[in-house]
Amino acid sequence: MFRSVRPYLEQAGIDDPVVCYQGALVADPATGEVLRHVPIPLALAREALASFAAEGVHVNCYVGDELYVAEVNDEARRYAGFQHIPVTAVGPLVDWLDEPPTKLVAVGDEQRIRELAERFKELFHERLFVATSLPIFLELASPDVSKGSGMAFVADHLGFDAARAIAFGDGENDVELLEWAGYGIAVADAHPRLQALADWTCPGPNETGVASVLEALLDSLP
Repeated sequence: MFRSVRPYLEQAGIDDPVVCYQGALVADPATGEVLRHVPIPLALAREALASFAAEGVHVNCYVGDELYVAEVNDEARRYAGFQHIPVTAVGPLVDWLDEPPTKLVAVGDEQRIRELAERFKELFHERLFVATSLPIFLELASPDVSKGSGMAFVADHLGFDAARAIAFGDGENDVELLEWAGYGIAVADAHPRLQALADWTCPGPNETGVASVLEALLDSLP
């Protein structure tokens, strides 16, 4: 969410466009202006919500940079606490939703999410972007959305091309980003799909792998 990432951007002094919501939204941190927004078509979102309801799985629904759920349960509390954001309960989401949502996320244990991912990739093949981020999150977005498409927009907006970009990733939802970038780096223990396509693998978070690569790159510049 833009609202959840914005405080970190302010702390880091970053005012370049930021890609949010799996690539569905690109915003200007300095002004708050939304530069790109590609939500899920309403009818398709309702179909997905009905399918999730039939599965009995908790779903986060994002509309207008706000988080909505059917009920505030343990999953909702954990997610809202992790992201430091408010959450609003609205009852059955399929009945409540009346405008295209930016993204839908199902939350569950790893086995449950793995099973749902396989089923939803078949059910919504080419109609929705379907991928896991963390193993407990199944992300649904417009079929025109990915981190790669979000970064392609930013590159065009700022005036650089993919060949000059380095991308890091660890989750299945980073595949399109690494495919887009001129040089793709998988973080240690990344999703197998990333490991297969990455140009290189860097150490994990406990060894500050991403920071080490960036520092080495900057140190190598004239």
